[in-house]
Amino acid sequence: MTSLRMNNDPVALSSMGPGSGSQAMAEATRAIRDIGYDNLHIDIDTVNSTCWCYMEPVGKPSYTHELMHDISRMQTAITQTFSTLPSPAAAPFSWFVMASGVPGIYNLGGDLGHFAQRIRSRDLNAMRHYGHVAVEAIHRNAVAFDAPVVTMALVQGDALGGGFEHALSFDLIVAERSAKMGLPEILFNMFPGMGAYSFLSRRMSRDKAEALILSGRVHTAEELHDMGVVDVLAEDGQGQAAVLDYIARHNRKHNAHHALYKARRRVNPVTLEELIDVVDIWAEAALNLTEADLRKMDRLCSAQNRRLASLQAEIPVLVAAE
Repeated sequence: MTSLRMNNDPVALSSMGPGSGSQAMAEATRAIRDIGYDNLHIDIDTVNSTCWCYMEPVGKPSYTHELMHDISRMQTAITQTFSTLPSPAAAPFSWFVMASGVPGIYNLGGDLGHFAQRIRSRDLNAMRHYGHVAVEAIHRNAVAFDAPVVTMALVQGDALGGGFEHALSFDLIVAERSAKMGLPEILFNMFPGMGAYSFLSRRMSRDKAEALILSGRVHTAEELHDMGVVDVLAEDGQGQAAVLDYIARHNRKHNAHHALYKARRRVNPVTLEELIDVVDIWAEAALNLTEADLRKMDRLCSAQNRRLASLQAEIPVLVAAE
């Protein structure tokens, strides 16, 4: 396991030589990067025209309301900033990469403790609200923030449930070979309601997407690459290098790549209406769970907490080794 922060930070604006970055670019960079996030870290690499966004949620690395709020603020800042640029040359980046600052974990998905509490209290509105906030952010990813950028998820470690759904919402998935991704919701008699069906059924046949969802299996990135779900397979510890290599090889053809993914969205769109409708089905189904189902959810939540505690114990050792 390795930390996802860049070892050599090429991101500082001071790295831009005279004439290489205008005042407009500097202002655009600050408008996105310097909002003040509690659960995200933003690096904008002007050399490689790449925005690196690292999820660093306070507490458990799941999709808490606080993490989703910061993601929403970041997405809105990107959309608004690009819409007001004086010229394309002032764009602070052309590529966007979502990664994790938590070693060994991309994201563990939905806040299971919150779900269990709301289901037990029969709070359908709270379940819908959580789901609507989540898929609104998922949809902004899926349309690349309405900005002329190509988006990637860089998965190192575990991407489970909503974490996997989040990764699926980007144009490309880059994953290290041993990264693990899966949809465990079937284990407690549920289905993943925040984009899994929509995105998987556009990456593979419907029957294969349904089989993957209903299996509850956690797959390695290598297996998912063979299925056509992961786009770029990187060796362990080389995920960032693989992203930089991909960008270096394709940067001169960014216009074609961006246009192609825009065409993909037009031909086979994932609409916000579709995502919200599925979330509503998910929320209603959640209230049908029995106490036995909820106890299984509790056990999965406890297992995730133990996994996190184990990783946290390893981090000081990793840091000392570096």
